[in-house]
Amino acid sequence: MLALFLAAAPVPAQDQPPLPTVPQSAEIQLKVERDGSLSVAEAISVPDGVTMDRRVPLRVAAPHHRERVYGVRDVVLEGSGTANVDQDAFTVHLTAGTSIFRYTVDGAVAGNRVTWELAGGWSTDLKFIRASFAAPKIPVAVDCAIGGFPCAAAQIDHAGLTRFSQQNLAAGDRMTATVELPEHTVPANEVLVPAKTIAGAFVLTTPVAWAWVGFAALLLTAAAVVGFARRRGTGDPPEAGLIAKNGGFASPEGVLPGHIGLLLHGRAGPADLAATVLDLAVRNYVWVSDGPTLTRRNPPDEHLTSFERAVFEAVLPGESVTLAELRQRHVEIPRVALHADLAGRGWLATGRLGRAGTRVVCYGVFLTILLALTAGYAQLGVILTLAGAAAVAVSAALPARRRAGAEVARRLRGVAEQLAAMRAKDFDKPQRELVFSRGLPYASALGELGPWVAAFDGLDHPPPVYWHDGEIAPDQAGSFATALAGTFAGARRGRLLATAAADTGCHPPAGKPGGAEPS
Repeated sequence: MLALFLAAAPVPAQDQPPLPTVPQSAEIQLKVERDGSLSVAEAISVPDGVTMDRRVPLRVAAPHHRERVYGVRDVVLEGSGTANVDQDAFTVHLTAGTSIFRYTVDGAVAGNRVTWELAGGWSTDLKFIRASFAAPKIPVAVDCAIGGFPCAAAQIDHAGLTRFSQQNLAAGDRMTATVELPEHTVPANEVLVPAKTIAGAFVLTTPVAWAWVGFAALLLTAAAVVGFARRRGTGDPPEAGLIAKNGGFASPEGVLPGHIGLLLHGRAGPADLAATVLDLAVRNYVWVSDGPTLTRRNPPDEHLTSFERAVFEAVLPGESVTLAELRQRHVEIPRVALHADLAGRGWLATGRLGRAGTRVVCYGVFLTILLALTAGYAQLGVILTLAGAAAVAVSAALPARRRAGAEVARRLRGVAEQLAAMRAKDFDKPQRELVFSRGLPYASALGELGPWVAAFDGLDHPPPVYWHDGEIAPDQAGSFATALAGTFAGARRGRLLATAAADTGCHPPAGKPGGAEPS
């Protein structure tokens, strides 16, 4: 009988719904415009002495931790009451009489489906609801539900007009209609936003997707930079000379013997410490005498770097020290000062990228938590965290040497090749004394001490050694350099053995310090 009533009902103009004939009932007309907006006109009959209030939520739960957002605009009310729209809801308050209110809904079209709440959320029961739906094309399918149950009637009539009806809609119940239109009838305008939950805060949105794209581009750029940086400095070493144009000793870019281990191999040890002490002797800060004994010759001055000052004070805290005493003192190379010296010269990375990356990781974790609990878009915090982690990884993957350091390392390899192939006769006699002694610490640090000493010791008149007490030959100077390196190496081995013994509870035999005395 209800279907017959629907079929017999006249079709009014779309902008003027029929007036309800039953108290506490609703007549509704919906029309999808060609731009995708939904025009709605509702006529509500309110009995005397009764007020009716309706609240339509404009944010509705959607799959995948999202919410579907509707927009209501152009609200016009004819009758007694009020109608208001805020960010989250469309509310209506009506008093006795018949009222008509019209409005436009945005965001109702998802793909080819139009969805809107026909009626519901009223503070009182509705005795009868009748609605019609018009579109530019005849719908393909129609559905109407109330709390998961089908409405009393939802059908497409012979004229292509979709009709809905329902009797006795309880207060608070909601009647939602979904109409499927032919493809490309109207443009889709559905708006989906992350739900206001912890899970919703991590939903992928367009701004977040662009942020991921930017992060991926950043990773590719970083990988390219790392690959390029790791290939530099691998070419053949250039020719390097030890004599400057003015006849003085020439060190590549002013590199010191103690720099060589860290520049070439990425680590510094006893050999670099011994080369530094030997260089201090050659430069007249330390006097060497039989014993062997090291004695302060000149105080440290502005010509020494902070690294060299630290070595000088560690090796010679007093006026003199023997190699046997140095073995027991366990002097270590001041790695922090050494690294700072090389970084200050622009040869080594400062590690700022890694430290900045660590701070960015902390900021990213904080931002992730903050966004998850407030505005959403928490994946932006995740991206920031990963960017910081990537900065730390890039810092670790980049060569310790910067471009200038790589070039100095190449030149040092050229110096090593020249030291190995050195012919002392290539130098004038006045140059040999300076060249031999100044080159001795570099030969020791570069592992070319034997060829360097042999080249000068084979001369008929070997150059004198001005930094050692008494007259000694180049091979004796080389023996001292070897003994000095062995002293520091033995001291280091002794310290490591003592540490291992303390950790395991074992102790070395009395009177036998770690490492043998150098010959």
